[in-house]
Order: sequence, then C-alpha cells, then structure tokens
Amino acid sequence: MTILVTGGSGFIGSNFILYWMKKYPADEVINLDKLTYAGNPENLKSVENEKNYKFVRGDICNRELVDKLMKDADIVCHFAAESHVDRSIKKPSAFMETNIIGTHVLLESALKNKVKKFHHISTDEVFGSLELDDKSKFSEETAYNPRSPYAASKAASDHLVRTYFHTYGLPITITNCSNNFGPFQYPEKLIPLVVTNLLEGKKVPVYGDGQNIRDWLYVEDHCKAIDLVLHEGQIGETYCVGGLTCDMSNLGIVKKILRILGKDESFITFVKDRPGHDRKYAVDWSKIKNELGWEPVADFDILLEKTVNWYQKNEDWWKRLKSETFQKYYKEQYSDI
Repeated sequence: MTILVTGGSGFIGSNFILYWMKKYPADEVINLDKLTYAGNPENLKSVENEKNYKFVRGDICNRELVDKLMKDADIVCHFAAESHVDRSIKKPSAFMETNIIGTHVLLESALKNKVKKFHHISTDEVFGSLELDDKSKFSEETAYNPRSPYAASKAASDHLVRTYFHTYGLPITITNCSNNFGPFQYPEKLIPLVVTNLLEGKKVPVYGDGQNIRDWLYVEDHCKAIDLVLHEGQIGETYCVGGLTCDMSNLGIVKKILRILGKDESFITFVKDRPGHDRKYAVDWSKIKNELGWEPVADFDILLEKTVNWYQKNEDWWKRLKSETFQKYYKEQYSDI
C-alpha cells in the first residue's frame, strides 16, 4: 500500500511518518511538504534513506504536482496546514491559501485518481470557545463557531472535505484533535517555547492571566488514533481526539514545566493577551473510545516530563530553529518582555 502524507515534515506529520514506517514497514510513504518555517527535514533523518520513503518538496496548491503524486496513492493523510493562531492574526491570507485552497486541490485530485481513503486532520478550535466554568465539552455534534482566522480556515476545509463525501462519494474521514505536544514541535508553541526558553535561562511569556484552558494530546497517541480511524473508522465520519480528563490552565502547564526543570516562578512574565483569545477548549473523545477502542496510553504528567527530557537531549535540533528570523518574530509577538 502507498500512503501520501501532506505536511509530513512538520511536527505531527513527521511523528506520524515515523510511527507508520515502524508499524507498517511494507508500506510505501510519500511525503509532500513545502518546507515552510515549521517544516524540518531533520525530523525524518532516521528514515530519509529507506527505500520505501520518498520526500517531495512542493506545495499542495500545485495541481500538476499533486496529480502526479496522487496517481500512486492508495490513501491520503492530509496534515499540511498553517496552524499557529498568532501568525494567522498577523497574516491570514497564507492560512486561506494553504488550508482552504490547498485542501480543495487535494480533494479534486483524490476524486480524479480514485484514492481508497482521504483522511483529513483538523482541530478542536473550529468549535470556538467555552467559558471557564462551563462543564460541557466539544463533540462531533458541536456546532462550528471559529473565532480566529486559523480556526475559520480549518472549519472551511472540514466542510469542503465533507462535501466531497456527500456530493461525490469520496471516501473520507476526519479527526478533530486537541493541542498536541511531544518531540519535534516547533518552539513557537506553548510547551516547547517554555521548555527551550527555560533551558536558555530566559523568561517565559504567558498571555493575559494564564487561566486559558486547553485539552492536551500527546502526539504519539494522536498518531495511534489516526491509524485506528484509517483502518477501522466509518467512511464519512468525524472523530474527536483529545488527551485529558480534567481541566488544566496554561499557567498550570508552565508551573509544571518549571518544577520539572527546577526553576522558580520568577521566570514567568505575563504579557498582553492576544486578540480574540479563546478561553477554554475541552474535548469529548468518547466516540473514538467506544467505537474504535482508542484512549491515551499514559498520564499527562508522565508524558510532559518525557517531552521536556526530549528537548533537553536535543538542544542542537531546537537551537537551530530559534534563529535570527525566529527572534524577530518573537520580539514582535512578545513586545512586553
């Protein structure tokens, strides 16, 4: 079997390729990635010379290239996306191009080339925001209510994917996941930013009062969920994938990392909140548990410490990413520090 992975050099995509090639060594894997700032070939250095792995640098909006690669694909696993909310606020056009137009190009090609399954990876952010005291959770039945350009672009792509099932019969599945964490995550996101800043002896920025709540999903658990959906999920269905059973604030996450690294709270710096900052996400992942038998494999605290240890052991990897370009972005984004 041949699987075409879009955005396979990014954080989740590269973890998925490593997971897939280890579990299914007989499969052919094609990785199509534009290698934007968050795409990193080093993530896949351990498999780059394997005969069943092929890397193609290119844009999912390139119809000719996509058609060429899609001819050989049995399954498409679509990770490629602009995904950072802060950047979507500053430059939303890039998110519309990649997340909406790019997805449409892939769907057209998948339909034309009669792929056996098209799996679309999406986010819980399409559902909007909950109040801190709201005990409800996002589920597959929750109405969409995106509140950032990023979330709106992903909501649009979700709707597009579903229309290709309902209108054209394309065999699709969708997963809406919560915030991922783990190895190879670009250091603009909360957990790797906090860890790497502390390892550099720098302050860590916390938006607003730090009480915003997210559901956290370890990236390998996410890969296992996608694997189950690809093999056993019902065509046309959506599955929500989350990792927590209790609420946890961003500030609480930061304090856990401080404790792991033996730092005190003087390293915390509260900065101006970002516009339209969603207050709370919570994910009900009972459908994928009840129907497919998936659930997270370990406690959050254990996985967080495992992640911190990875960044400690891989300083060369992340220090190269915190380049002059990254520092310019960082100063613009966190001008209060």
